[in-house]
Amino acid sequence: MNCQLASDSALYANGLYRVIYNLAGSFLPCWLAYVIAGLVIVFILVNAVLLGAAVITWGERRVLGRFQNRVGPNRWGPFGMFQPIADLLKLLTKEDLRPQGADRIVFALVPILMVAPLILLTAVIPFAKNTALASLNVGVLYILAVSSVSSVAIFMAGWSSNNRYAMFGAARAVAVLISYEVPVVLSLLGVVMVAASMSLGNIVEAQNLPFIIVMPMAFFVFLAGMSAELNRSPFDVAEAESEIIAGYHTEYSGVKFALIQAAEFGGVGVVSAIAATLFLGGWSGPWSEYLGWLWFLLKTGIVVFLFIWFRATYPRLRIDQIMAFSWKFLLPLSMINLAVVTLEVFFLRGGDGSLTTADLAIMTAINVVVMLISVWVFGGLIRDRVTFRTRQPQDVAVPGVPTIEVS
Repeated sequence: MNCQLASDSALYANGLYRVIYNLAGSFLPCWLAYVIAGLVIVFILVNAVLLGAAVITWGERRVLGRFQNRVGPNRWGPFGMFQPIADLLKLLTKEDLRPQGADRIVFALVPILMVAPLILLTAVIPFAKNTALASLNVGVLYILAVSSVSSVAIFMAGWSSNNRYAMFGAARAVAVLISYEVPVVLSLLGVVMVAASMSLGNIVEAQNLPFIIVMPMAFFVFLAGMSAELNRSPFDVAEAESEIIAGYHTEYSGVKFALIQAAEFGGVGVVSAIAATLFLGGWSGPWSEYLGWLWFLLKTGIVVFLFIWFRATYPRLRIDQIMAFSWKFLLPLSMINLAVVTLEVFFLRGGDGSLTTADLAIMTAINVVVMLISVWVFGGLIRDRVTFRTRQPQDVAVPGVPTIEVS
């Protein structure tokens, strides 16, 4: 047996798949090598997502402990590294409950639909040159399409639970998701125009200057929008302790709850990897032919740290503030960024359709100024202003406490 992947095969450009297939084909029939290579790829994807979620869970708790002047998990294993395993074992031993009157099939499908998009998104992310498990020429469109499945899963969780609180939490979460998808999509359109491609690999190669420098406002909108879509603080009002119990997953327990939490924490890693690819240059760096995977992991870790930093810094917003932040702040910023980038690409792009490093430097200077002005103007429009007013006779007077009005 000596089956080698043909150069005209659609999977030949995938270096990882080609290596696995050729290795298995050296001693197995061709059809079996094809199956084995596919199963190995699926195994890598699933474990990358789940292990990534466990690592991020541990890292976030440790970093938050340092931010809040405490230790964090430190009992299970060195530096508490086995704490995610202990949490998983605890959840696996808990009883798997289902509310009376709940839709059994839909209720059971929710955890699967929460985790599946993360696995599908991981498949198209190139962690080094020619190493994406599925190299698509419409990678950005694929990311936007697959990530929207989580909105359906969240609504299914609230509707199938036969619980009004879960339903209200799901409705609020879906409203936030839909609201923040609009500015996120607009922010990525600028990236696609500058790179002149939807392929993630081509976008990485187009970053002679990282797009976080060229389009800082697009990166800001993307990061803020994805924080809201991941139910991260300060946008996690849909499942806040002071609001409606635990939100859409109120009735979930045991292994189902574990999968939902793995989807939330794993989503941070997947979104950070996407941000590193689209804005930080992905695998590019010194000796990227050999250390591309290392640069990719370092950049992904930086974005994960930013998510944790935001969670430790900003207080939780009200639901009206969350919606206003999207429609009155992020949406205008994303539209301004798209308009400015469109004009820059139109006037700076050469005859061959490419942008040089000098062109990107000019765009950087313009976009930084535009971002500062836009944030100052629209930030002032949505900022809550506290003003003192004269106490009216019907007001309840509290000695030593002035009456204020929030507008």
